[in-house]
Amino acid sequence: MNSITEKEKKLNQTLEKLKNLDLTKKDNSTELEHLKEQKNQLEIEYKQVLENYNFLEKENLKLKQDFKEFKSKDENEKKREQKFSEKIDELNQETDNLLNEIEKWQM
Repeated sequence: MNSITEKEKKLNQTLEKLKNLDLTKKDNSTELEHLKEQKNQLEIEYKQVLENYNFLEKENLKLKQDFKEFKSKDENEKKREQKFSEKIDELNQETDNLLNEIEKWQM
């Protein structure tokens, strides 16, 4: 974040220099050339920051999607475990019932 603040400060300084530029002087060519170089450098940095931002935005979307898929799989797994537990409980109950029936017949 600090570099963005620094770049913004550089841009503002460059704009301020452009505002204060006296076009009547003849020795402005070096100053103009320097300002053009700064402008070009700032444009290059801006493009790089924009590319990085776009890349990070794509990564963010991808990670969000991956998280949704993971969450969905996790929920499905929990549902399956719950059903499995219910089936085990049913089988246990049936086993108990059968054992009770066997005991009745043995008496």
